[in-house]
Amino acid sequence: MSAAVRTVVLWCPDWPVLAACREAGIDPAEPVALTEAGLVHSCSPAARRDGVARGLRLREAQYRSTALTVLEYDPALDHRAFEPVVRGIEAIVPGVQVLRPGTLAMRARGPARYYGGEDAAARALLEAAAGLGVAAARVGVADGPFAAEQAARAAARRGEPVHVVPPGEAAAFLAPLPVALVVDARTTTLLHRLGVRTLGEFAALPDDDVRRRFGAAGAFAHDRAAGRERSRVAPRTPPPDFEVAQDFEPPLDRIDQLAFAFRVRADEFIERMRTRRLVCTGIRVELDDERGGHSSRSWLHPHWFTPADVVDRVRWQLQGAGTADSGLDSPIVRLRIVPERVDSTGNHEEGLWGGGPDERVHHGLTRVQSMLGHEGVVTAAIGGGRMLADRQVLVPWGDRAPERTAAEAPWPGSLPALAPASVFRERLPVALVDAGDAAVSVDARGAISAAPASFAIGSGRPAPVRAWAGPWPVVERWWDAERARRVHRFQVVDHDGCAWLLVRDVEGWWAEARYD
Repeated sequence: MSAAVRTVVLWCPDWPVLAACREAGIDPAEPVALTEAGLVHSCSPAARRDGVARGLRLREAQYRSTALTVLEYDPALDHRAFEPVVRGIEAIVPGVQVLRPGTLAMRARGPARYYGGEDAAARALLEAAAGLGVAAARVGVADGPFAAEQAARAAARRGEPVHVVPPGEAAAFLAPLPVALVVDARTTTLLHRLGVRTLGEFAALPDDDVRRRFGAAGAFAHDRAAGRERSRVAPRTPPPDFEVAQDFEPPLDRIDQLAFAFRVRADEFIERMRTRRLVCTGIRVELDDERGGHSSRSWLHPHWFTPADVVDRVRWQLQGAGTADSGLDSPIVRLRIVPERVDSTGNHEEGLWGGGPDERVHHGLTRVQSMLGHEGVVTAAIGGGRMLADRQVLVPWGDRAPERTAAEAPWPGSLPALAPASVFRERLPVALVDAGDAAVSVDARGAISAAPASFAIGSGRPAPVRAWAGPWPVVERWWDAERARRVHRFQVVDHDGCAWLLVRDVEGWWAEARYD
């Protein structure tokens, strides 16, 4: 193949683990595993030495590596943490394509001419990656992105920083590799049954037969296996840089001083997007203190951020439960604002007749929140849980509401619809007695001692029970002796026709809600 299709791939081994460890402040040399849906998504080299592997169940992974640190896999973090690396590489080699977080591809012709050869260009990329905090990166050069990536992985297996496959030898280089690299699991099983296990054996099959049997996807994989990759590097257009940062010298140890010092940069942050007809609906605030500590938090806005809103989020993140004029445990040396959600201003324009009432409500709530703090103004949302009080979720104004999937998931023991209209935040004590004025109890089998005749809420007068139903057991965390809970629900109707939802636990009877 011609030199025009030569490709360079920069590969960062175990990038998801490295990104997660940076965010959590963990040494990536320790045994670390990222999990997704209860399975190991990726793991560090130390964890692999202990026997941990991708796809392993979490319990089995912890059994194999007793010192394993488990973190949740976050794909958004992968992209976010890789963006500075991409920008750093683009500073020395333009025309970079992000194959996925941790892997970059670029045309080899330009860098090879500038640095005096493919090997020299590859080592320049490694030097730049090391300066960006990715010391274990590997570079592969070959005909096409797929072969170049496999060359980078081969360099890692051999303990070499760079592996260059000479022009025209991609097919011979790929031949001993497993066929699973180019086809899915189902096709891999079928090819194994046919005796085809390597890319060389797959490439030896006739082109027409492969296309008839496996279709267009099979023909594409066949070209890859034979080193005839037709894919080309598609350089990305670097996104505009909207983030702002400010270093403080000397470090600031008061919240009000820091907020005042950052106002000009907050104006600059919003103005950059405004000039491109964009608004920001989500930001990430990153703070570095004098002791080396790092604080990072994402903030959302129900409409869009203004400079004052940005300063408020900085202040709230620093303030916590304190006051605006309180001091900090450690002075702040650097503050950085990164936009996480950007939208066109056209999607946030007012309607034909304006949006006066909504805007007044929004500005009013935002003003109150700026005075009382982030959790000073909340909105109600429905969450998941078995007890009604657990399902009442108060979300700070501007934050994302809980996922509906959690509320709609099966919760064994939860109360079916229709839900009571009044749910008591603080449970009310109830006296439930039978006809002989003896307290009604529930035995170990879930049966009541006698039919209830009357009940009283708190210190109120007893009211006769017209109808009743239950009890229904609710068991939570039976496997955890410290946090286990077992209660019984009970419904009664008083003489006025008002229905009550009662709960019986080890302390007695309580009113959980009322059907108004």
